[in-house]
Amino acid sequence: MEKRGVAVVRWRRRIAYLLALLCFALINIPPVRSLLTSAGKRWLFIFLLATSLSYLLGPATRWLAQRTGILDLPDLRKVHKNPTPLLGGLGIFAAFFLALVSNQILSPAVNSILFGGVLMTLVGAIDDKYELPASLKLGVQVVAVGGLIISGVYLRLLPQTPVGNVVNYTLTFLWIVGITNALNFLDGMDGLATGLSAIIAFFLGMVAFQTRQAFFGWMSIALMGACLGFLPYNFRRSKPAEMFLGDSGSTFLGFTLSALAVAGEWSETSAVVSFAAPLLIFSVLIFDMIHITVTRIASGNVRSFQQWISYVGRDHLHHRLRALLQDDKRAVLLIYSWATCFGIAAVVLRNARILDAILLIVQAILLTLVFTVLELEGNRWISRRRAR
Repeated sequence: MEKRGVAVVRWRRRIAYLLALLCFALINIPPVRSLLTSAGKRWLFIFLLATSLSYLLGPATRWLAQRTGILDLPDLRKVHKNPTPLLGGLGIFAAFFLALVSNQILSPAVNSILFGGVLMTLVGAIDDKYELPASLKLGVQVVAVGGLIISGVYLRLLPQTPVGNVVNYTLTFLWIVGITNALNFLDGMDGLATGLSAIIAFFLGMVAFQTRQAFFGWMSIALMGACLGFLPYNFRRSKPAEMFLGDSGSTFLGFTLSALAVAGEWSETSAVVSFAAPLLIFSVLIFDMIHITVTRIASGNVRSFQQWISYVGRDHLHHRLRALLQDDKRAVLLIYSWATCFGIAAVVLRNARILDAILLIVQAILLTLVFTVLELEGNRWISRRRAR
């Protein structure tokens, strides 16, 4: 019976791979490609290209990780029980990059984001193999943010004066480095970082198309497609993940998503929307980062920035929800639901009246309080288990 089940799974995987191959071949037939790109459906072409490419590259990146011994070995702080190949980020980056380059989606801003993405992916892949010092990884992130600022991609919250620019550059650095590491920290459960990145990219794309920022909309769609193409390997219904993102994937996704949020225009008329919308879309990452930072400092586990960036623990959002729900997948799906609810609020916020905008923000605060209560209960479960 078990052998029959394994055979069925293999056949399903082969059929899915053939369908992805057929999709990739079909959309690249000149008449089909011309139809999609000339009829205002370029976003669909980019999405299908990135999704199919990411899925097709899955076996190759898994083989490479196994061949080079780049595996995530289980230990006490991790939830998986078997050695699992890393380097999933390589396939996601390759699909994202090829989807953009093949459609000539290039500009100084786009190029600077791609440059930073290359740095994150390469250094992340090396870190997956050799565990680089946290200070070195932070230095690479500083270089990547510097490339963005030089190309004109930075927050413009204050007027363009010498003092104002220093503040804008500093806030840009804090935002991108913070989100990059927040997603990396949250990558501790099957499908969590990948699915969450797809959801964030989807809502970034919606805002970009609403504001007629085609380039950034296409980039968001390409990123979402690349994540969804990898997700079947990373989040399976009844079995553990076949492959993990690794630092090559989590840092690349965190950097690219945060950079897209900085590069895009959120609203030309409302400062409330420009400030609140990205906070809503990235709310899961921001909430987890603030929570662990406060609790780790308060408990004395973190006393310096060096300790903060290198500290590893089981006190993240997904750990606490898993302790409460007693199931990994339920915890992941609940976090997906949170991100989706807040993303919808961010999209609606764009066209809301002042009163409606205030109500949406109040709703977001109340939902955050609900999750805080759930987290506190999860902490109690963890404390009880440690006390036994």
